Amino acid sequence: HPLHSEWTLWYLETDRSKSWEEMLHEVASFKTVENFWSLINHIKTPSEIKMGSDYCLFKKGIRPMWEDEANVKGGRWVITLNKSNKNDLDNFWLDTMLVLIGESCDYSDELCGAVVNIRVKNNKISIWTANGNNEEAALEI
Repeated sequence: HPLHSEWTLWYLETDRSKSWEEMLHEVASFKTVENFWSLINHIKTPSEIKMGSDYCLFKKGIRPMWEDEANVKGGRWVITLNKSNKNDLDNFWLDTMLVLIGESCDYSDELCGAVVNIRVKNNKISIWTANGNNEEAALEI
């Protein structure tokens, strides 16, 4: 079952001896529902990855960095999650990915991607948008 857009999953593992771009690794791209589930079923969940690491899911061709042309004028919504419940983290991340790849909201074209950050104090999930000044789209998202 084809998706409207092709998506790329990235993994960032913190290593202070490397530049940010050197730490960012493209895991895989997919453009079907079946390939999405195949990927998700063969990688670690966010609660299982190394502290300081990130997963990033972005439309193919958009790199998960503010300097990317698609993100320069964008914004992001950030959800901070309590570290006590790992299931919440994994479920919220899965729900976020499904919303992105399903592109079923009115402003799906505004969505660039999402990031889950695994940190010592709190984990975060952020949704990145293409236009931070589009108030109507921001409220819908």
